[in-house]
Order: sequence, then structure tokens, then C-alpha cells
Amino acid sequence: MKKILIANRGEIALRIIKTCKRLGIATVAVYSEADRDMPFVKEADEAFLLGNAPVKESYLKADDIVQLAVQTGADAIHPGYGLLSEKADFVRKIEKAGIRFIGPDAATIEKMGDKIGSRVTMQQAGVPVIPGTDKGVGTLEEALQSAPSIGYPLMLKASAGGGGIGMVRCENEQALSQHFNSVKARAKAYFGDDVVFLEKFIADARHIEVQIFGDHYGNIVHLHERNCSVQRRNQKVIEEAPSPRLADDVRGRLHEAAVRAAKAVNYKNAGTVEFIVDENDEFYFLEMNTRLQVEHPVTEKVMGYDLVEWQIEVAKGNQLPESDQSKMGVNGHAIEYRIYAEDPVKFLPSPGIIQRLDWGQLDDVRIDSGYVEGGRVTPFYDPLIAKVIVYASTREEAIDKSREFLTNVKVEGIKTNVPFFNQFIQTDEFISGKYTTNVLNHFQLTAKGEI
Repeated sequence: MKKILIANRGEIALRIIKTCKRLGIATVAVYSEADRDMPFVKEADEAFLLGNAPVKESYLKADDIVQLAVQTGADAIHPGYGLLSEKADFVRKIEKAGIRFIGPDAATIEKMGDKIGSRVTMQQAGVPVIPGTDKGVGTLEEALQSAPSIGYPLMLKASAGGGGIGMVRCENEQALSQHFNSVKARAKAYFGDDVVFLEKFIADARHIEVQIFGDHYGNIVHLHERNCSVQRRNQKVIEEAPSPRLADDVRGRLHEAAVRAAKAVNYKNAGTVEFIVDENDEFYFLEMNTRLQVEHPVTEKVMGYDLVEWQIEVAKGNQLPESDQSKMGVNGHAIEYRIYAEDPVKFLPSPGIIQRLDWGQLDDVRIDSGYVEGGRVTPFYDPLIAKVIVYASTREEAIDKSREFLTNVKVEGIKTNVPFFNQFIQTDEFISGKYTTNVLNHFQLTAKGEI
């Protein structure tokens, strides 16, 4: 594998380029008109304009991307995450062109992308799932008939949904009636599929995911777990590995269930099995993400592996770099903060030009950023400026180091959520590790603290 086209943008494109450079693999970037001057375009060995700023006119042009891969002689395409990363049709087009896809096969993506189908598959594999409907709910009348056996509150979810989109919590019949048609319409608009289903809402839950990897030789391993429970509007904002406040026996059963889930679909390459863990330490399958996760760096820090390199090795047809589970332990603790260009009080995007960007210097802090000073955050894409990954030998040390680092970050020209992080990581709930997915529902920033 001598050349890889990266079908993505921003920090994940740069992160893939970094590994490729270390491995001596040439890279091809694709970009939109709005991203013409972005660092990832300059860092790639070759770069090609796809179209205008909107993703439908650029980063979602699957045929054009595959054609560019053929024209440039790319051996493989890495999709990053988001955009086309979980589109089975994109994978089929790549394979038809005789190019490798750095990820699982199309059939697996299709199977696990259907949340209803994946529920059934997991049940058959003996993996516990959240109580809910095992088929699509076509009408409001059907939903109202099914709801009492599940119990309120419940989640109304799009079967093809993801990224927190296409899901609404319903406290009662009135709420279900109010949101049913709008969720179906939103699912159709975002995913091209309006199938929805019902699922029991688990109160005071933790969102814990297990990183898994498989190769073409039947080897499937887990790379331990991450806690992703600090969320706003179902979007993760802080992740850490390993998960705090998790009993060893529960941790072991989570890992075993994740491997069983991966084996059920003969999984290949990188994937993540996501679980909801209730207040009694009972856990339930939530979904499987058939790609690299945004938060993969915390796993890399505590395990010492380069997950992009692992992905490339598997795509080349090689065995996993390590398949002996007993040798794959965790060392230390890592916390990731997603730094967004957004108002820290209203949590709304705040695009603009970054007039100053100074991360400071601190050992064992990794910055995955797609921007440099003078860069423009546009309204066309996710306003993620950087992922800050803080590593230390213990969780307590990682929190102390986080305070020191975040206090000294200097960003000017745009608003960021750094003030939110500065205050939140000093709360008793976060420090104790007892937080759940509703932790931000009652957290209020005491001062705007604009940077």
C-alpha cells in the first residue's frame, strides 16, 4: 500500500496523514472551496478540489472521490469518521474500482447501520439489548400501542440515525404524539430513511463503549473501554479511558460482550460497540459504530497503539499487530476534551477567524487540531477546533494536568467552550467519576468567561 486517498477533512485528515508519513505512504487529500487553505490540504502529498462548501457539493460526492482515487493511483481510501465513513454504497463503489476500503465490508456496515436489525443480531448473539420494538413503527397509532409495554420515559429513534441526530426522549403519550412525525421527517431528511422505533429510556445511565478490532484471519480483540457519558444534546464532549467507577467484573463482562458482538458479524478492521450501563451496573447494547471514533486518541494513549496503523495493516490483508488479548493491558489514564468554536453559555456555533491560537506547552498533552492561527471556522461544518487529550499515570493526575492546561489556553477572535471545561472538571460529579449522561442537564456556567 503506497498511496491512500483520505475522504475527509480537518483534524482527522491530518491525523491520518501523520501516520501515513511515518509509514512512508503517500497521501491524497480532497477538499471543498471553503477548505482550500486548511492545513490538511497543505500537508497531503496531493490535493484535489471537490466542489463548493456544502458537503453535498463536495465531501459527499462519492463518485468523484472514487474517480480521483483511480486517477491518482491510490491503493486505498480512508474515510475517517462522519461523512461517507458508514455508507455501504460508497464501499461497494470503492471495491468495484479495485481499490481497498480501510474499514469493514459493506455488508457489515449495512447490517450494523440499521439500528433495528443490529438489535435483533445482538439478541441472537446473546448480547443484552435495551427493551424496545424489534421492528419499525410505521404510524403514531402503532407507537402509542407499543409504548405501554416498554414504559415511559422512552426514546423515539431513527433506525438509520447516528451522531445524536434523529432521537427524542418522550416522557408520556403527549410527548410521543408531539414528536413522532417530526422525528420521522428528520430521519428522512438526514438519512434518507424515515423508519423509527421505540426504546426504553435508561435513567442515570453511563455511556460506555468498547473499542474492538478484527482481521481477515478470524482474530477479534478488544482494546478496553472509554467512558463517553459527558454529553450535551446527545453529543459527546468529554471522553476518558479507562472508565472510572466501573467494577472489574462488570468491565470484564462488557469487554466479553463487545467481542461476542463483533464475532456475530465476523467483524474486520476498527469498530466500537456502545453500551448503556444503568445504576445497577446492568448493561445493554446501544449500537455498533463501524468506523474509527472521534475519541480514539484516549485509547491510543493508554494502550500505546496507533489505531490508524492497525486499520491500514488489516486493510492490507495482514493479521492484527497484536492478537494476544492477555498482552493488551491499560497503562495510565487519558481524558479528551472536544474544543468547539461555540458560545460557552448557549452552546451554539460561533464561526469566525481565529486571530490567536496558543495551546501552551505541557508534557503528555496531545493536540489533534485541524486549524492554525489565522484559520477560519466556517458555518458549513462541525465547529470542532481541536481535541485535547491529556494523559497521566492516574485519573487524579490527569484532572490536575487538565486544569493547568485549560487555564492557559489562549484563543482569540472566536468564542470557545474552554470556559465550560474549566468549570465543569472542578465539579464533585466529575472529580468523583460518578457522573451519568444527564450530568450537564443541571450544570450552569457561573460566568460567561469569554476567551
